[in-house]
Amino acid sequence: MLRLNSSLRQQSNLMDKEKERGTKSSLIVQEGVSQPPSINPDILRKTAGRKKRKYSTDEYVDGITSGNRTILSQAITLIESSLPQHHEEAQAIIERCLSHGSQSLRIGITGVPGAGKSTFIETFGLFLTGKGRKLAVLAVDPSSSKTRGSILGDKTRMEQLSIHPDAYIRPSPSAGTLGGVARKTRETIILCEAAGFDTILVETVGVGQSETAVHSMVDIFLLLMLAGAGDELQGIKRGIMEMADIIAITKADGDNKIFAEGAKGLYENALHLFPPGPSGWKPKVLTCSALKNTGIEELWEVINAYYLFTKKSGFFDEFRKQQAVIRMHDAISDYLHNNFYSDKEIKNLRPELEKKLYEGRITSYKAAKILIDKYCNGKGC
Repeated sequence: MLRLNSSLRQQSNLMDKEKERGTKSSLIVQEGVSQPPSINPDILRKTAGRKKRKYSTDEYVDGITSGNRTILSQAITLIESSLPQHHEEAQAIIERCLSHGSQSLRIGITGVPGAGKSTFIETFGLFLTGKGRKLAVLAVDPSSSKTRGSILGDKTRMEQLSIHPDAYIRPSPSAGTLGGVARKTRETIILCEAAGFDTILVETVGVGQSETAVHSMVDIFLLLMLAGAGDELQGIKRGIMEMADIIAITKADGDNKIFAEGAKGLYENALHLFPPGPSGWKPKVLTCSALKNTGIEELWEVINAYYLFTKKSGFFDEFRKQQAVIRMHDAISDYLHNNFYSDKEIKNLRPELEKKLYEGRITSYKAAKILIDKYCNGKGC
């Protein structure tokens, strides 16, 4: 113990002498190296006090019709908003843009998971822009049923198309909407047409529960399928083929080309079992490879053939009118849904009824009737 105390005293005396001489001892804790800030201070200085500019309805419309993509994107964000204060302004913008809409070609693209929709759209989109078309891609990403969030990564999967000056890619969350279509996709189409895009591609999350949602907002319904993956009979069984105007067997390259040709024959035979659609058009089946860029031009020729066929028969314009009626009914449903759940009395009553349902003290139908009666009595309906 005496030796330990003596050693400590010696070390203390040594440190005192080193301090007096202005030297540093290794026993003294050094100050750490200062770390750079996590956020670039230059960015903070540039954005300090800057607020996101709020445009008027006139500025939104003028910006959209002049092709300003920043304003177009902000307008789409506005119409996708679920906030009640944004609804009225969004509707005013849509109404003003309706008269500026071009006679664009709307193509819905859906298909089985793994069919390569994003790869196909990039190759097809680059082909269209090479033909002088102005292309808008409305890509709908699946939303998480738990967090309601979406990755929205379509731009990263379409590297070349996303930077093309004649292409515009807008990813939107499906937000639980059936059929893999965003709630405001119809309105987004109107804005893109007003911005001068003459070709609109609507990519869905895949074959969902309500393909009519896609079919009711596009002119041509394109179904992408895989060969050799057990999807041939599944495609027939799902009934999606009844809505498809064109079927494209993707990834028809390499060793898979033979399987793709075989699947093409199966689908062509299956299509004979279905009655003719309202357009009178007989659906076509093709094979293509987005990787090898084969079959893309032939597909575009078939799309043009469909357009000319339906234009001549009058179905094209008639179907657009029918879609306007469908859009009205959807708008009514959205309005009633939002108005119902934003009602103050409904908000106050819901927790109590949900607790009773959870405890099994009331049926779902009775709880729904209580809420509806409460809403109707308050609104006088």
